[in-house]
Amino acid sequence: MDRDADYETFSAQAPAINPNCSLIKGTVCGAQVEDVEDPLMQKIRYLDKLGEELAKGKSMGKWNMAKWGRKESEQ
Repeated sequence: MDRDADYETFSAQAPAINPNCSLIKGTVCGAQVEDVEDPLMQKIRYLDKLGEELAKGKSMGKWNMAKWGRKESEQ
């Protein structure tokens, strides 16, 4: 992949997005992630939300997926 590719190109060339990404919920940059209509912008907001959680010092294993839409029985 070209290192100078923009996110749209990167997203189009990526093998697949994680099918569980729809579990990511919440507000990022003033927008509810789950309500973003444009598919590319929604992928960008997913990454923003994940980056926000990492910046807070949370490791991926400790994220509260329940608040992102997962039922407690699935955790």
